[in-house]
Amino acid sequence: MKTGKVKFFNESKGFGFIVEDDSQQEIFVHHSGLIDKIRENDLVEYEVTEGRKGLNAVNVKRMQ
Repeated sequence: MKTGKVKFFNESKGFGFIVEDDSQQEIFVHHSGLIDKIRENDLVEYEVTEGRKGLNAVNVKRMQ
């Protein structure tokens, strides 16, 4: 599992971005890939898959 911080998440549109801790790369996240509800600045764990337009975060969980 990778870790990162939620940079932006728009609940009404259902998507946002996570900044990966190691590389500082921005990873797209869609509400369909969430396990927990997330908000801006939450610390999260996730897996990465290749989407149609680049990398997507899936199985996203908030870290306590």
